[in-house]
Amino acid sequence: MATIAVTALTPNAGTAAPSQTASGTTNIVSTDGIPLEEIVVKAVVTTATTNITVKAGDNPPSLSAGQGDLVVAATTGTHYIGPFTSARFLQSDGTLNVDVATAANVTLAALHLPRTA
Repeated sequence: MATIAVTALTPNAGTAAPSQTASGTTNIVSTDGIPLEEIVVKAVVTTATTNITVKAGDNPPSLSAGQGDLVVAATTGTHYIGPFTSARFLQSDGTLNVDVATAANVTLAALHLPRTA
């Protein structure tokens, strides 16, 4: 299980592209109190289509967790998933859980898109 730190994008500036390698199936995005509505996951798939699943959150705090997981069939290339609804995806420990069907095939990064821009 990998813990992926969120990279903040600075308004009116440039930010180097971060990259994290998926480790196993479950990857934890450490939100550090950042609202999920301001987080986007960048997934780069290198060789073949794979499912990337954003797990529904715990209820509570996620009152809309009953809507279930978000599953994206990601083809080869770069994909941006999110931003997310806290009411559906927030885990009780304040994280976002992302499962990758073929971890060796995917790199992940989490980006914070601040509303202050």
